[in-house]
Amino acid sequence: MKIFPIITIPNPILKQSSFHVQEITKETKDLIENLKATLHAHPRCVGIAAVQVGILQRIIIVDVAQSLKEHRNNGLLVMINPDIKYCSGEISSREGCLSVPNFVGNVVRKKKIEVEYLNINGDKQELKTSGFEAIVIQHEIDHLNGKVFLDRVISLNTDVFRREN
Repeated sequence: MKIFPIITIPNPILKQSSFHVQEITKETKDLIENLKATLHAHPRCVGIAAVQVGILQRIIIVDVAQSLKEHRNNGLLVMINPDIKYCSGEISSREGCLSVPNFVGNVVRKKKIEVEYLNINGDKQELKTSGFEAIVIQHEIDHLNGKVFLDRVISLNTDVFRREN
C-alpha cells in the first residue's frame, strides 16, 4: 500500500470539484486502499477525500473511531459519490484538516444528515447519522465540491486559531 502526500492550501486543486466515479475498477479499489493507509498514517485523522491527494474523484473515507474522544459511529466508511439527501439542525464545532495544517476553525454544520453513496462493491447505501460523524462526512463532501473548512468559518478574524500540538 502507498501513503500519499497530502495537498495543502493554497494548491488550486483543492478548489476544484471532483468527478463522479463512473465505474469501480481495480484501480478504484487500489486507490481506496491507499486512501485508508494515508488516513491511518496520520494520528487523530478521521476523514480524507481523494482530492486531498490530488485525485479528483468523488471518494471519501471516514472513520471517527480514530478520534481521541469516543463518538457514536458506524466504523470505517468508504463512500463513493456521496450525496446528502436530507439534513436538519445545526451544530457548531472546531474543525481541523490535513490540507489546512496548523489551523483550526469554528464551523457551523448540520447536526443530522442522511447520505446516499456507493460502497466499494458498487452497492447503493443509505446512512443516517448525527453529531461528530455527520460533521466529518459534511467536511469531506465539501472537499469534493472544492471547499475547505476555512470557506465555512463565520469570521476569519475571530473563528480561526493556530493548532495546538
